[in-house]
Amino acid sequence: MPDIHRTGRSAPTDEPVRRPPCRPADARRTVQRVVTERCRARHLPLRPQVMDDALLVTSELATNAIVHGGGITGFDVDVDSGGVRVSVSDRSDELPVATAPADDHPLTRRHGRGWPIVCDLARDVRVCELPCGGKRITAVVPLG
Repeated sequence: MPDIHRTGRSAPTDEPVRRPPCRPADARRTVQRVVTERCRARHLPLRPQVMDDALLVTSELATNAIVHGGGITGFDVDVDSGGVRVSVSDRSDELPVATAPADDHPLTRRHGRGWPIVCDLARDVRVCELPCGGKRITAVVPLG
């Protein structure tokens, strides 16, 4: 289980404004490209399982932002020796929750599995409220 932190309002950054991906597939492509390039440039080891985990976390965060958060409003990915850091922002102030299955058939449920997947695969998960409303969720998938 990762460390999950809810922090206070996040300060705006001076980073250039980039258009966030609109679909989970776009977010996954961005993560795959950035992680591959940065691991190569920084001589960091990249096991296939790490890439798979980072892509699954990305897909779940992006999907949750679209389905439950009113759309993706911000997106960032970075890599350092600690891991792959994926951040997804959305319009909702509601915190993600893991819901208990309503029946004995959890595999047939349409919703409710994404957040537990993120929490299982990431070492550190942070939820920050944004100054203009909404939230940013950042998850770190360890390299090692």
